[in-house]
Amino acid sequence: MQTSEIVLVGGSGKTGGRIIIRLEERGLTVRAASRSSARPFDWEDRSTWRGALQGASSAYVAFQPDLSVAWAAEAIEALAGVAVECGLEHIVLLSGRGEEGAQRSEAALKASGINTTILRASWFCQNFSEGAFLEQILAGRLQLPAGEISEPFIDADDIADAAVAALTHPSHRNKTYELTGPRALTFRQAVAEIAQATGRAIEYEQVSMADFTGGLAAAGLPQGLINLLEELFGQVLDGRNASTMGGVVEILGRPATDFSQYARRTAATGLWSA
Repeated sequence: MQTSEIVLVGGSGKTGGRIIIRLEERGLTVRAASRSSARPFDWEDRSTWRGALQGASSAYVAFQPDLSVAWAAEAIEALAGVAVECGLEHIVLLSGRGEEGAQRSEAALKASGINTTILRASWFCQNFSEGAFLEQILAGRLQLPAGEISEPFIDADDIADAAVAALTHPSHRNKTYELTGPRALTFRQAVAEIAQATGRAIEYEQVSMADFTGGLAAAGLPQGLINLLEELFGQVLDGRNASTMGGVVEILGRPATDFSQYARRTAATGLWSA
């Protein structure tokens, strides 16, 4: 089992915080690397990279804002070079399913020669409870430019468990795992399951891309984020990721969390209460 220091690049995100808790519960030495950490890491300030990575033997990397952006692959290649120079032995990369930019980043990381584990995931269940959709869920109506395309939403806790396994067991090195939930749902079906779990009336409405992006702009979201969401809904959500995959079972030896389990668990916390 790997017991040396582990650094989490993006340790403040949906997956990073969960991974830190799990590693600390195992008694392992782990630290987050983000703009606000004691040893800061900023994707747009490469002078911070070496200081953030030094002293670690392995790293979990969650790129911001998304591996689909044009400069991601070059940044991952550069980061891998710094990691090798700092003596890291292994990088676990949170990648995207069906994204050409993510595939370029994976290739760049592997070309560096460092041991890699690729965890591919797409839409998180937690987008409905910790992300961009929460406010609308609380308001009782989610409006998105998504029709009848299904998505096997993945629980962030499953991703965290998979990352911990990859970081602590050498048998997962130089492997790729596609992480999905056990069944695919449309966004309309997902909202219906949340409504059932909460006992509330929550509706889903499909809107045009123009209305969606216009609403985001009116709400003051940065143009870069709007462009990213437009790509995710307009290109990636086209059915290419509708199939379920067995990555969770492969790496964890147990079934992936079903969306209904996630919905009931989250509803029980009172988060979605009106």
